[in-house]
Amino acid sequence: MGRTQHSARKFSSALRALLAKTFAAILITLFGGSVAISVNATDDERPLRVYFIDVEGGQATLFVTPDGQSLLIDTGWPGNDGRDADRIVAAAKRAGLSRINCVLITHYHSDHVGGLAQLVARIPVDTFIDHGGNRETGEASTLQSWRAYQELLATNKFKRITVKPGDILPILRMHATVVSSDGALIQSPLPGAGDPNPACKESETQPVDQTENARSLGILITFGNLKILDLGDLTWDKEMQLMCPVNKLGKVAIYIVSHHGSPNSGSPALVHGVEPRIVIMDNGAKKGGSPSAWEIIKHSPHLEDIWQLHFSIEGGKHHNASEECIANPDGPDAANYLQLNGNSDGSFSIFNSRTQKTKHYSTR
Repeated sequence: MGRTQHSARKFSSALRALLAKTFAAILITLFGGSVAISVNATDDERPLRVYFIDVEGGQATLFVTPDGQSLLIDTGWPGNDGRDADRIVAAAKRAGLSRINCVLITHYHSDHVGGLAQLVARIPVDTFIDHGGNRETGEASTLQSWRAYQELLATNKFKRITVKPGDILPILRMHATVVSSDGALIQSPLPGAGDPNPACKESETQPVDQTENARSLGILITFGNLKILDLGDLTWDKEMQLMCPVNKLGKVAIYIVSHHGSPNSGSPALVHGVEPRIVIMDNGAKKGGSPSAWEIIKHSPHLEDIWQLHFSIEGGKHHNASEECIANPDGPDAANYLQLNGNSDGSFSIFNSRTQKTKHYSTR
């Protein structure tokens, strides 16, 4: 009799688990990203994987959800015999992908969208996400990148989504909110944000930026209790509008450093206001990683580590991360990458492909 009761209890428990997973799947089908937070919390600890691909001072960041949904933010440079596209495809294969669901184009500078044509020739892509039209008409390389993008759209092989602040990206199992797009910003604080930002008084006023950088498509990604901020190359003047006098973004665990660590982005109002646990800088050896930007990051409250794709030559020995937190030290190009594994409880880890070592960060 006792064995029968025990078997019945095991069957009942298994049935409840099956029903819970079935119900979660139905919710995702019906409501998509809006339920990502609640579903992630019961996901058998499968992580959100994020690959920071070395494209030599451009950006290419690949997000892969527990269900295998993929979002690539930017595609690196054009030319170089498809170097950056090849590195992205290698990361996709490493993640077990045979196609990329969405490519988000933060803006139309060549270090961010230049590799798109070479990429789609190497791996299928379903959807492009952008901020709308190019607004920078005085820069030849930007116009060339914009024309190349228009040519891809004209093939009618790809779906295009143009987003505005407040929109939610169509990626299941992570909640990605657009906070900046085409020069516009969210007007109201996100849930849990809205406190006065004391770091505003630490930030000087910089001139209004007239380039595509200020129109960057920026997103805040929430995966359970984990928050990741990527604003592309959003500029200092836009950051001040977003963070002052109140912090509209709240706190994050991971801040992907804006504009590769250039001095006209990464204000104290932003970096100190969001209080990241770690930052990840997609700089090149000779692009980004400026000492002034590095100093602002270094003094952010509660910062635990700075991770960099490259040793910054400009930064020298005093303005670079520790050796174990740099994917590519000064020397020959090795294309080493960083990988973030994020958990819904807020814990995460960073893997450095050069050192083959992983650093773990527990829930705070």
